[in-house]
Amino acid sequence: MPGKPYISIIIPVYNEEGNLQPLFDRLYPVMQKIGKPFEIIFTDDGSRDRSLDILKRLAEAYPEIKVVEFNGNFGQHMAILAAFEMSGGDIVITLDADLQNPPEEIPKLVSEVEKGHDVVGTVRQNRQDTLFRRLASRIVNITTNKMTGMRMSDYGCMLRAYHRDVIDNINCCQETTTFIPALAQTFASNPSEVEVAHAERAEGESKYSLYRLVRLNFDLMTGFSVVPLQLFALMGIVTSLFSVLFALLLLVRRFIIGAEVEGVFTLFAILFFFIGIIIFGIGLVGEYVGRIYQEVRRRPRYVVRRTHGFGE
Repeated sequence: MPGKPYISIIIPVYNEEGNLQPLFDRLYPVMQKIGKPFEIIFTDDGSRDRSLDILKRLAEAYPEIKVVEFNGNFGQHMAILAAFEMSGGDIVITLDADLQNPPEEIPKLVSEVEKGHDVVGTVRQNRQDTLFRRLASRIVNITTNKMTGMRMSDYGCMLRAYHRDVIDNINCCQETTTFIPALAQTFASNPSEVEVAHAERAEGESKYSLYRLVRLNFDLMTGFSVVPLQLFALMGIVTSLFSVLFALLLLVRRFIIGAEVEGVFTLFAILFFFIGIIIFGIGLVGEYVGRIYQEVRRRPRYVVRRTHGFGE
């Protein structure tokens, strides 16, 4: 469709060759049915399969399809940020390529933005993930809300809608590590949430291992709050108080009962507990220092090799 798009669909892609054509076959009719000018921007995040070839073929066949090609794997959030900078829609919607969030839910998000909401989050209903991932997600949602003061029900669902004003503010940020839903929430004046369906992954496998999930959620908590540092400081104070009380207890016991040779292993256990707390605290402080290190290097967040379908 000619002219400025009204809706921009942002889709990061990494090794999704089996899902791209089914995704397009469902997404394109949905966007046509809305009846507004639109664009669909795919960011290929260094795929090693045929994903990029499929995307380039789609860009050649359909004027609404645009492709941003990275020269390596920079991560899902960097792929989305790159597409944000090249998008032109008044309403910008992010969508995963794995079809776990049905494209048929997009009109629901568009309607919410048109009602005046600048950020529209989603809550997955009847999740098809494993019990472990559902429990882990619930723990993360509760913990993050407590630490950041935000109110989001489902941080893990990438199907979200943003008003252009929020996208412009996000584009002004140059953070090397971030979590887009939480970042957008800091700029939102009238956020909203809607319930959406959820499906099993049709092809391929999840790109998020346990380590990457932990890493992502650690970025989320440390990137938007200093509460972890404050909690560690509080833990240190409480531990010190207990240490003083324990020392007084041992002193009183020595005068009443006498020295306790057999208690040496108990003391070792307590010592190891304190050492564990210290190591955890050093790692926590190191995480914040590491983020500062990444920022001061000022390296590019991502490198675009070339683009397709942008009218080159």
